[in-house]
Amino acid sequence: MCQCLVLSYRDFIMADSIMSKAATMEIPINSNGDTGTLTEDDSLEQDLQQVMVSGPNLNETSIVSGGYGGPAGGIIPTSTIKGPAVRFNPDYLDRRRAPAPGPDIRMKSRGVSLPKSQSAASRLAQHPDQHPGSSNHNTSNSTEEVTRGVAVEKLDSVKKWGINTYKCTKQMFSERFGRGSRTVDLELEAQIDVLRETKSKYENILRLATALISHFQSMVQTQQALGDTFTDLSQKSPELQDEFGYNAETQKLLCKNGEALLGAINFFVSSINTLVNKTMEDTLMTIKLYENARLEFDAYRSDLEELSLGPRDAATMVRIEMAQHDYQIHRDKYERLRSDVTIKLKFLEENKVKVMHKQLLLFHNAISAYFAGNQQQLEQTLIQFNVKLKPPGSDKPSWLEEQ
Repeated sequence: MCQCLVLSYRDFIMADSIMSKAATMEIPINSNGDTGTLTEDDSLEQDLQQVMVSGPNLNETSIVSGGYGGPAGGIIPTSTIKGPAVRFNPDYLDRRRAPAPGPDIRMKSRGVSLPKSQSAASRLAQHPDQHPGSSNHNTSNSTEEVTRGVAVEKLDSVKKWGINTYKCTKQMFSERFGRGSRTVDLELEAQIDVLRETKSKYENILRLATALISHFQSMVQTQQALGDTFTDLSQKSPELQDEFGYNAETQKLLCKNGEALLGAINFFVSSINTLVNKTMEDTLMTIKLYENARLEFDAYRSDLEELSLGPRDAATMVRIEMAQHDYQIHRDKYERLRSDVTIKLKFLEENKVKVMHKQLLLFHNAISAYFAGNQQQLEQTLIQFNVKLKPPGSDKPSWLEEQ
């Protein structure tokens, strides 16, 4: 009975190996790329079908008692063994097959088309947004596009600046050497010249008034020191106490009036400084922009005139249209700035008259009251023009600031 079971198991293993060999056998290919004859495969397939249908032939089977590769004496002929034949179990083969086996390799060799497996590269190509690398690639591409756009804009701006600078320099040299024409507004140019001359004279007034403050402040400090000295001597010299006392009071009064006059002159200098270095300077900056716009306008006007005198082919007509467009842009800019300069000059003249009228009256009344010794009039002048005097020692830094 044991030998019969061994025989059944061995025959079953041999059938399974034959089946595996038939499934994994290589396909011969001839020199033309066609499949060769499959006589050996057909014979193996026929043997396998016979074994699966009728079972192995026990008359041609031997039992190896000592294992495969043993001596010949260990071989027992099966004709002497009595027992049932090996039965085929199809459920066992179904369990050993793969869950989803592919088509037989012999079908592929005979020209039957097989479905292509989807590779990883094709899946990546079909679904690029499902992988983290694709987002990084898109981000890098967008960053490169933004950087390239900024570089192109900078290059265009540099190109336009170079062309504009070349044309303006050419126009400037042409005007300087008398070979080019320039646009002139005689009335406006006269007002600009008057403003520049007025600014120069007011700067001189400002410089002299600042020097007067410096010298007068030194005199006030000297009077204050002299008054303190007279006061000290009046206490130490009984025989000259009255004389030293009168002079000490006089110097202290002069020092007080001098501080009031210094306050008035400082207010005068501050107002003149605002008028010259802020109001007039702002107008002159607008005038500078106007002059640059005038130079650009004349440069593009000359360029348009030169193109208009040349031949009228297709390329030249395109250039004339572009020059006409640039000329119109710079003409509008020039007229706008000319209007701004005219308005600012008008308001500046009105503001200058108003400010200088008040400041000159203050300066006259303060100087007259001080040198006349009229302390009451000097104080009324300061009240009239809202001049606030700084307390003594206010210019010195506080103890906290020093620390």
